[in-house]
Amino acid sequence: MLPEVTERATASALPTRLRPADLLRLTDEGAEDVLAGRYDHLLPEGGLWPTEKRWAARLIADDEVDLWLISWVADKHTELHDHAGSLGALTVLSGALSEYRWNGRDLRRRTLTAGDQASFPLGWVHDVVRAPDVEAGISGPLDPTLSVHAYSPPLTAMSYYEVTGHGTLRRTRSVLTDQPEGELE
Repeated sequence: MLPEVTERATASALPTRLRPADLLRLTDEGAEDVLAGRYDHLLPEGGLWPTEKRWAARLIADDEVDLWLISWVADKHTELHDHAGSLGALTVLSGALSEYRWNGRDLRRRTLTAGDQASFPLGWVHDVVRAPDVEAGISGPLDPTLSVHAYSPPLTAMSYYEVTGHGTLRRTRSVLTDQPEGELE
C-alpha cells in the first residue's frame, strides 16, 4: 500500500486532528506562558503551593484540547492509568518527575527534569510521581515541581491498572473524569 494512503487511514482513525508533536508544542508554549507570568491569576492564593496534595489549574479548554498546570508533591503517585481515548503530552517546568510506563512486559522508569518533554499515544499506561531530589541529581528542595499537560480530545475517562503476579496488566476500575493524571489527592 502507498505510504500516503496508510498515513491517511491511520490519521482518520485517531480521535483528534492534533498529533503528539502538536501537543508537545502546546505544552512547551504553555510552560513558557506560565514562566512569563501570563497565568499568575490561576496560581494558588498567596503564592503558597500545596505541600500535602497535588494541585492543578486548567490553562486552556476547548473542544479539541485541555491544557493543565500541575504541581506535584512528594510520595503522591497518580496510580498506573491510561487516558482512555485521549492523546497526551507534558513539559516539566521545574523539579523532576518519574514515570513508570508499562511496556507490555514490565514497568520501565524514566526521569524527566525541567525542560524535558514526553508524549503519550493511545493505550499508554503509566504512573507519574514527583522524582526524589537525589534521583533528579539536584540538591535542595524542588518546590514546586511543576509540569504542563495537554490532552486531546479533552479527558473524559481514565482506566486504572495493576500488574498481576503473571506479569500482565489487569484493569481495576474505569472512571469518568475531566481531571488530569488521575484524581488530585
